[in-house]
Order: sequence, then structure tokens, then C-alpha cells
Amino acid sequence: MSEESYNSQSHVQQVIFNLAAFFVVVAGLKLASEILIPFLLAIFISVISNPLVTKLRNKGLPILGAILVVIFGIIAIGTAIGSLLSTSFRDFRLNMPEYKEMVNNSAAKFFEFFEQLGLQLSGAAFIERFDPGAAMSFTTSILSGFGGALSGGLLILLMVVFMLLEATIFRYKIRNIFGSHSDGASQVDSFSDTVNRYMLIKTGTSLATGIIATIWLLILDVDYPFLWGFLTFLFNYVPTVGSIIAAVPPALLALIQFGFLTSFLSAAGYLVINITIGSILEPRILGHGLGLSTLVVFLSLLFWGWVFGPVGMVLSVPLTMTIKIALSNSKSAKWVSTLMDAPMTFNTEK
Repeated sequence: MSEESYNSQSHVQQVIFNLAAFFVVVAGLKLASEILIPFLLAIFISVISNPLVTKLRNKGLPILGAILVVIFGIIAIGTAIGSLLSTSFRDFRLNMPEYKEMVNNSAAKFFEFFEQLGLQLSGAAFIERFDPGAAMSFTTSILSGFGGALSGGLLILLMVVFMLLEATIFRYKIRNIFGSHSDGASQVDSFSDTVNRYMLIKTGTSLATGIIATIWLLILDVDYPFLWGFLTFLFNYVPTVGSIIAAVPPALLALIQFGFLTSFLSAAGYLVINITIGSILEPRILGHGLGLSTLVVFLSLLFWGWVFGPVGMVLSVPLTMTIKIALSNSKSAKWVSTLMDAPMTFNTEK
């Protein structure tokens, strides 16, 4: 066997081995999802909480005091969100007959208009089958997935405490392992700083998007504006696709409550908010190398949603971005990171 033929066969075997390893890892993630989801949520909360702990320490608080303040803040926010969600779902169930009547009246007028034009449409069948609960069914499934994951809240909080404690000495451990001025220490520092920066900026823009969407829905008088604002905050972590998903339930409910015009205004408001923050402000703040192509976003939404369920859908882009940042810090795998970049990263002019 020639050397060239041997090298080619070795390369094929390596590719097959890597693919097999990938599928084994994915299967392991899927099987261990019940354990990994609380762990991922703890990492997510720790990353967005760590800058606040650092600020409190700079103000003179000891590390344990700073972490306790942050933990109490997390508990207060979590309690408020839980109360909001339970109240919203309870009110929706109570208002269901009223929504059904609104749908029936609107549909009757709609089909009556077409009958006057000589078009015979089966309005009765539509009224009988249409369920206004569809406006909440998707939201319920997403948030119930989060509720199931957060049911082990004490475990998640304990992991957050230990992770925040570990974050204070992590850099020193890395420098002791690789040496203070080694390439390994620099790469780990760069990876950690970039992930923290991305998560902090993304959380800030998501929070701004959720607050503005809530205010807009309050102006339009759409029911449950705080619920829709929270859903918008969650799904803003998924660029483009998440914005569309978050805009659908309030637009449907606005259609049931007030008709086409308010539904259109609701959707248009979401469009303006997401173009302004998601397409203009956020890319400028994030800068070069922290974008993902729309195809990668969509595929990551499907993949992580399949592996980890609703929590995986919301965390799909942060997880994928973390992998991308890790790849960009590796000389041998940087080309994969480049393939994942957003189109605006490249100069396509010849």
C-alpha cells in the first residue's frame, strides 16, 4: 500500500471516528438532560450574576456578603416571576369563555361579510373548531418546561453559590496550571472574558427588549403584557427566530380582543423593537466575531431544543456562541468559527 493511499485511509477513519464520537456525546447529553439542564441554568445565572458580585466586592463587601446579596435578589426576582406566571395562567383560564365569545362574534361578522359578496364559507365549522387557547398553548409548554427545570430551585441556587465562589479564584488556578504568561492561560482568559461579555450584553439587550415590548402592549391594552414581556426577554436570546416566536402569542391575543388593527400594531411594534435593538444596536455593541448566521441560529434552535427541550431552545444561541468562542480561540478549529459567523462580518465586495 502506497503512503498516499495509507494517509487517505487514515483520514477517512479519523472522520468516521470523530462522527461516531459526536453521536455518542449527543446521545449522552440527551440521556442526561434531566441532570444537565439545572447545571446549565446554574451556569447561565452565574455568568450574568458574576459582574454584579464583582461590583459589590469593589464597593467593599466581602465575597460571601456580595454573593448572598445577589442570591437574595435572584430569589426575589424568581418569586415575582413565578407569581406573575401563575396569576396570568389562572386569569386566562377564567377569561377563556369571554375570549371564545369574542372569537365567535368576530368570526360571524367576518363570514357574514363574505356571504354578502356571494361567497359561501363554512363559518359554523370554523367557530366550532377554533380554540383561543392556541394563543397560550405554546407559551404554556415553553414556560412549563422552565418551571420543571426550576423545580429543583434549591439545587440550582447552591450550584450558583459555588460557581460564584469558584469564579473568584478560577483565573489563579489557570495561571498556576499553565503559567502566568503562557498561551494556554491567555486563551482561557480570552475565552472567559468573551463569554462573560457576550452574556452580559445579550442579557442587557434582552431585558431592554422585554421592557419596551411590555410597555408597548400596555399601551395597546393587550391582556397579560408582563407575561409576554417575560417571554420576549427569554426568546431574545435567540436572534431573529426567537423574536418571531415571541411576537406571535400577543398578536393572536390582540386579534381576539380588538381585531386586526391592534394585532397589526402589536406585531409592528415587535418588528420595530427588534430591528432597532437586535439588528442595529446589539451588533454594534457586540462588535466583530460575536454574531451567528441565521442558518446556524435556526439549526442550533432545533438541535438544542431536541436535546434539552424548551430550556435548550432558549439557551440554544448562548450555548452555540460559547462553542463558537471556544473554537475561535483554537488555531486548528478557527475555520469552523469563521463558518458560523454572521454575514455582516465579511466584506463581500469584490
